[in-house]
Amino acid sequence: MKTLKQAKILRIYLSNTDKIAHQEAYEYLAYLAKKEGLSGVTVLKGIMGYGASCKVSSERFWSVSEKYPVRMEFVDSEAKITEFVDKIEPIIDKMPKGCLVTIQDTEILITKKGDI
Repeated sequence: MKTLKQAKILRIYLSNTDKIAHQEAYEYLAYLAKKEGLSGVTVLKGIMGYGASCKVSSERFWSVSEKYPVRMEFVDSEAKITEFVDKIEPIIDKMPKGCLVTIQDTEILITKKGDI
């Protein structure tokens, strides 16, 4: 078995309708992560969810406005994740709607870069 590399997973739970500087929050944060040199981010679209407000959001074909939960996942070293969290915390604090940010330990088994 290969040597495992210690890392952190940062998860941000929000809504596709959340905005930062007139841009979708998930898009703003993804581009900021790239600018800050994080190794990558995955943005996942949820089909249903609710948070602290207890308002259920789900994707339905008959809805006029499409509001659904979004989860962002970042995996990188503890130092890079901590630095990124320090940078985004004031931005997230200014968002009018709620969101949840979590962090957990993980181990990287394989990292393979693909061709562009």
